[in-house]
Amino acid sequence: MNQYNDKGQKHGYWERYYPNGNLMCKGYYNKGETHGYWEEYYSNGNLWYKRNYVNGEPHGYWERRYSNGNLWYKRNYVNGEPHGYWEIYNDDIKLAIKSFYL
Repeated sequence: MNQYNDKGQKHGYWERYYPNGNLMCKGYYNKGETHGYWEEYYSNGNLWYKRNYVNGEPHGYWERRYSNGNLWYKRNYVNGEPHGYWEIYNDDIKLAIKSFYL
């Protein structure tokens, strides 16, 4: 965990923690680039983001939540570009905006 390759780049599984000991984020690096599934958390321990990357580029499902745990938005990327439905919610969990990207 939290290792560097021979070129000094972050590589493999990483975790970071807040000063209070709660997990801040966890995910993978490949040659210094975010790669694969990542999660980030608020300092209170609630989930903040779910993200997917391929070699540092957004790719796949992303989700963000308010600090109370309610869904803020969900979206998809393909090769770093918006793709498919994007939905944004008010903090009272009501759908506010729905967009579609090709």
